[in-house]
Amino acid sequence: MRQNVYTVAQINSYIKNMFTQDYMLRSVFVKGEVSNCKYHSSGHIYFTLKDTKGVIACVMFAGSRTGLSFRLEEGQMVVVGGTVDVYERDGKYQLYAKQIALDGAGVLYEKFDCMKRKLEEMGMFAQEYKQPIPKYIKTLGVVTAPTGAAVRDIINIATRRNPYIQIILYPAIVQGSQAAESIIKGIFALEHLGVDVMIVGRGGGSIEDLWAFNEEAVAQAVFDCRTPVISAVGHETDTTIIDFVADLRAPTPSAAAELAVYDFSQLMEKLERYQSTLNHAISQKIQKQKIRLQTLQLQTKYLSPANQIQQKRMYALDLETKLSGLMGDILDRQKYRMALYAEKLKGLSPLEKLSQGYAYVEDENHKVLNDIHRTNLGDNVQIFVKNGVIGAEVKEIREALVQLKNINCF
Repeated sequence: MRQNVYTVAQINSYIKNMFTQDYMLRSVFVKGEVSNCKYHSSGHIYFTLKDTKGVIACVMFAGSRTGLSFRLEEGQMVVVGGTVDVYERDGKYQLYAKQIALDGAGVLYEKFDCMKRKLEEMGMFAQEYKQPIPKYIKTLGVVTAPTGAAVRDIINIATRRNPYIQIILYPAIVQGSQAAESIIKGIFALEHLGVDVMIVGRGGGSIEDLWAFNEEAVAQAVFDCRTPVISAVGHETDTTIIDFVADLRAPTPSAAAELAVYDFSQLMEKLERYQSTLNHAISQKIQKQKIRLQTLQLQTKYLSPANQIQQKRMYALDLETKLSGLMGDILDRQKYRMALYAEKLKGLSPLEKLSQGYAYVEDENHKVLNDIHRTNLGDNVQIFVKNGVIGAEVKEIREALVQLKNINCF
């Protein structure tokens, strides 16, 4: 009977676990000659490192390409830093490269990592020590080589963005044994002059060429500098110690100039917009106050004593007109009523009756004689007619009803 039989996947997994637990293999530098180098369309780089006694398969994934500052080619002697691990599917181990340097730079990379850890532990990379970069500056200090593309790019871009900027260049040595001391002197000199912002950097190169910017003394000078410092060393893929210490890191010298110097044309456009907005706001404010003043003037005019008297006078005139109209209406109605009464009185007037042919008779005692039984034959009476009085003597007395009856009977 067979005991302890494992699958291939289990064995590969076990071996991978052994590699993972080996601390030395988690971070190792391997020196050798590049062979079978292939750039895959995915961005990964597959190659082999070899020497006189052996070979090892290597891969650098696209995400780690920032650790490669040159193009990898056949036959190059390089130092590869990374992790040795097992690819379980194939059961093969290989070196997963994180950074690659030409031969001679491997020791410097290790020294770089040690310096970075040391300064980080000292707190020199802490964000609370970073100074803000002023938005609008008058003087720009530059510590770099007096010749080369870096200084030309900084001057061209800075003056294009702001023609009035004053650039003070400290011509430093940026490579070699005297570079660190020269860079430190430049930082101190420009700080003493009182520039607003300082750019410290140079163009691209190998790790050996850029090493002065990894020196602890240079990092300390940048950290102690009271003027805001922008680091601008090499290309975007290059990283130096002062990039972590500086108040701001620029990927290139050109980018540093853009970060340090505000675009004057944009500033003028912004000021023009602000001016237009302010003028519009002032115009609206003035117009609003004019309307308010006109309203107050109208209110003052309305509430003035003269206007109040005028209003009361107009009101009194209106009342007078209404009163006159009412009185006229009343008088007209009374006149009409009086005319009716006059007509009625006219119909009842004795004179009117007399003028119609009737007569009014009085006896001698001036009493109305309207009954035949109140007079006798021979009595004197007065007959009042329309235009005078007639004296008469009673000669005959007849009863009108008897005559009427006789007439009716007839």
